[in-house]
Amino acid sequence: MTITPPALSVFETLESEVRSYCRGWPAVFDRAQGSYMYDEDGHTYLDFFAGAGALNYGHNNPVLKRALIDYIERDGVTHGLDMGTTAKRAFLESFQNTILRPRDLPYKVMFPGPTGTNAVEAALKLARKVKGRESIVSFTNAFHGMSLGALAVTGNSMKRAGAGIPLVHGTPMPFDNYFDGVVPDFLWFERLLEDQGSGLNQPAAVIVETVQGEGGINVARPEWLRALADLCQRRDMLLIVDDIQMGCGRTGAFFSFEEAGITPDIVTLSKSISGYGMPMSLTLFKPELDIWEPGEHNGTFRGNNPAFVTAAATLDTYWMDSQTEKQTIARGEQVEEALRTIVEEHPQLGGQYRGRGLAWGVEFADKSRASDIASRAFELGLLIETSGPESEVVKLLPPLTVTPEELDEGLRTLARAVRETA
Repeated sequence: MTITPPALSVFETLESEVRSYCRGWPAVFDRAQGSYMYDEDGHTYLDFFAGAGALNYGHNNPVLKRALIDYIERDGVTHGLDMGTTAKRAFLESFQNTILRPRDLPYKVMFPGPTGTNAVEAALKLARKVKGRESIVSFTNAFHGMSLGALAVTGNSMKRAGAGIPLVHGTPMPFDNYFDGVVPDFLWFERLLEDQGSGLNQPAAVIVETVQGEGGINVARPEWLRALADLCQRRDMLLIVDDIQMGCGRTGAFFSFEEAGITPDIVTLSKSISGYGMPMSLTLFKPELDIWEPGEHNGTFRGNNPAFVTAAATLDTYWMDSQTEKQTIARGEQVEEALRTIVEEHPQLGGQYRGRGLAWGVEFADKSRASDIASRAFELGLLIETSGPESEVVKLLPPLTVTPEELDEGLRTLARAVRETA
């Protein structure tokens, strides 16, 4: 397939220079269904990006679309602030019965603003309010959002620089295997906590991603996560798991921390919680942490009722049993096998692959190669992105609903892109 970049005049002349994805994918998209997107010139693209993880169930999923259309056609409430609505009640009941109770999770549910960074801001604010402390510990290569509080616990220097002001009250610690196994886990962290001269104020909380998506698909071992949870408990720090990109089944289980057998104090969800790609986010926390005053944290669009409708339909369709989890794990094994073959066929590239469930990354010795591969993949009709602090990792986030045949098609295209850019 040969793709001629369209004349993107209005995008280039009117839209801000801040735009990014459209630069790597110079097409004007018109339709999308399932695992595919279609541009206005009729070209077909297999989507292994899935809205940066916001479309775990594919584009325009027919079950979710039907629920949304029915709700709109009967004039269901669209904008509801935090008012009680039938749509919100249906979602809360589904979430409680399908997700929380079967996992014996006691969480209260908070609706902050509709984006992931809103959920993170609420989590950080609550942790500080509960503990009466300011400091938050995060990890190297973390990404938690683009608003100021979330940026303060984000590692990427380019994104942090965009704040334009000092980002304070956040301290980074080394993520799992940051020192390639040479330094024992949490040695530095524990030493700073013990030393009265370290300069580290007693933290209110620690925030962590079990798999760092934007940071390069860095996977934390279950034992590392358990040790972190133990450290937080011993040192009177709350544990916040940012499950915005890796939750909602992306790694297999609904929550990415389930494999480690831990129960975080606070959890943030967004991206695929609505199921349909509509803005929605949740901040979950243990009941004893619910010390908010009414209206102390709010947001105009925290009552996106159409998103509640598709979210409830998603839970009822995909999470009433363990089938989605089993399927995601099986698809992940298919990806892992293909990536192993790609790396073995090009030993001169020094490739390494890593991931869990349907979140995978491939890194090559030449850090510029990932961008070349992504560009060639686009020309061949595959949408993939890069991640990592230097965009050095080819990142794969196909929909959880991808078929084995679609997955094979995309992986063959990826192998071709690697081969043709080697």
